[in-house]
Parts: sequence; structure tokens; C-alpha cells
Amino acid sequence: MSRRDLLSYLADLGWRDVEAVSAVPGAASGPQDAGSPAAGGEEPLAAPDLAGMARALAGCTRCRLCRGRTQVVFGVGNPAARVVFVGEGPGADEDRLGEPFVGRGGQLLDRMIESIGWKRSDVYITNIVKRRPPQNRDPLPEEIEAYKPYLTRQIEIIRPRVIVTLGRFSMNYFLPEAKISRDRGRTFTVNGFLIYPVFHPAAALRSPDMMKGLQEDFQKLPKIANGETTSNIVLPKAMAEEKPKAAKPQQGSLF
Repeated sequence: MSRRDLLSYLADLGWRDVEAVSAVPGAASGPQDAGSPAAGGEEPLAAPDLAGMARALAGCTRCRLCRGRTQVVFGVGNPAARVVFVGEGPGADEDRLGEPFVGRGGQLLDRMIESIGWKRSDVYITNIVKRRPPQNRDPLPEEIEAYKPYLTRQIEIIRPRVIVTLGRFSMNYFLPEAKISRDRGRTFTVNGFLIYPVFHPAAALRSPDMMKGLQEDFQKLPKIANGETTSNIVLPKAMAEEKPKAAKPQQGSLF
């Protein structure tokens, strides 16, 4: 990371005397290797289940998001869920409480889940990055890369039928060429998983049209999760020749 990027980042965190940073040994070093053990020496990726992985990741210092954040926001819900919801990253409420989607957007997500006869505890909810970016900005590429092995491992452990992406940013993590206005409410097969993009609940709170679209897309979800709807599956062009893996993939191979 360049010195200019470092100073900009520290300014986002509220530092005022950022020029003093240049005197701190190692201050301009990049993010830690995502494969190195977390604080305390535990390796999250070696954990056999989600609970163990969350405990091991609690002291994570793998990227600069650990500075100034309250805690890791790992995920919540059923470890054997058929449906996993993936957002972008924690907000202020999530950072404070340590649970994803607990603010106004999360409350709407709960209502959408309940509207199709499910409970929050029936599904699994997580984010691409596990710590809150400063001022709720988009995660940077290096931050996404630092947390990518952990989202991959979460999905490996859960093995859901459907991954519901909440909003444009999460959708493009799995489907780089997709556009939310065109592709929300459609199902895509990626590496043997169904990817189902929908509007982000927080965006729906600001737009009646998005709210209507979110409600419509949620009504389709039970049939998709039950395997009753297959005619709407679309293979992204770049992955059209890729066949689902019969065996459980190795770490880092899902997406």
C-alpha cells in the first residue's frame, strides 16, 4: 500500500496527525497473508465447523479493517441451511453487536424471510468481508482478497443449495459481469451452486420500485430452494462450459 493510500485510510478512521505515521516502523506494510494464523495462533480455515472458525477468526488482523473496528462479524444462522444470504460488509449496528444484518436493512430482511414462511434461524446470513469498512465505504480489493478464503470455507461447510446475493456488490463478487437491474430475480449456476441476486434491503428502503422487486423476488425463493424451479437457471457466458464438481472442492476453488 502506498503512503498516500495509508494516509487517506487513517484520515477515514479519524486520525488527525497522520503525518506522524511515517515515523512508525512497519506502518506502510500491506495486509497480512490470509493464510497465516490469526492472533492467538489458531488457524480459522482448519476449523471443522462454523463455530470453531468464528472463534479462531475473532482475533484476526489479516487486513487493515481490523484497525478501529469493534469486532469480527462472522455470520449467523443454520449451519446446514439450504439458503445462504451474502451481503457486502457490516455496518455500524453490525459492528457494535457482532451479528450481520441487524439494522433497518436487516429488519427488512427478516420480514422478507418471514413473508415466505421461514425464520431467520432457518437460513444462514453473512457478508463478503467480516469487519466494517470505514464510513461504510465499499471494501477494497485487498480487503476482499483477505477475507475470500473464509467466505469460501463457510460455503464449503454449509453446502447450501442457493446463495442469495444482497445487492450489486455481493452479486458481482460471484457474477462479475451481471447487472442488478437486469439480472436480479434470475438464477445462475456457478460451480454447482445456484446464485440468486436480489436488491439489497437497505436500497429497497429508499426506493418503492426496489421494494416491490425485492418482494417479488423473495416469493420465488421457496420453489428455487426446493428444486421446483429449474427453467430459469442461466449459465453466465464465461462459465457456460464449466461443469459442477462432483466431489467437495478444495479450499479456494469455489469462486
